[in-house]
Amino acid sequence: MQFRYIAIEGPISVGKTALAERLGARLDATLVLEETENPFLADFYADRPGAALQAQLFYLLNRHRQQQALRQADLFSQMTICDYLFDKDKIFAYLNLDDNELFIYQRLYELLARDVAPPDLVVYLQAPTDVLLQRLRARAADPEVAAFDPDPEYLRELNEAYHHFFFHYNATPLLVVETSQFDAGASEDAVDDLVKQIRSAGPGTRYYVPRTR
Repeated sequence: MQFRYIAIEGPISVGKTALAERLGARLDATLVLEETENPFLADFYADRPGAALQAQLFYLLNRHRQQQALRQADLFSQMTICDYLFDKDKIFAYLNLDDNELFIYQRLYELLARDVAPPDLVVYLQAPTDVLLQRLRARAADPEVAAFDPDPEYLRELNEAYHHFFFHYNATPLLVVETSQFDAGASEDAVDDLVKQIRSAGPGTRYYVPRTR
């Protein structure tokens, strides 16, 4: 494997954490999962003034702290798979913050981003919004997910923001995977095929549509 540090990304409920876990086990890699708890989320969902910036900065600082700890522990010298890309924080910021909040956010983001090591490869999982909604509702029994009852319009805007971000992304090699027929329950053969795509990925962007589950 030519890549030592792989980041898995994609919108809510696309299956990035489940795939990161399966790839981590398959490739005998160190698995790094994003810390999802945020004390400001309830206020954000309730649309309380200032809550969006509070929630955004909490996530930003948490991700920076986690990435710094990994770098200091030199985990990137071994095979590491992370279920998020630090840069994606900007997707949510531009979607949720007003202009004044963005000014504050951007100044802090630029300072923190200097300390974060880029991955060797990003795997971007994409799916139509209706598929994301179906998967999210199927997981509604999970207390962590039940707390997030998305407005379909917001999920559509978020999905479009992800598409826009990764259409212009060129900081690292990028593998774009269409996941309508590939989810957490994908067969071992399907995961094997994805691993082959990862192993053969090169500079620039490659697109991959799995043929089987």
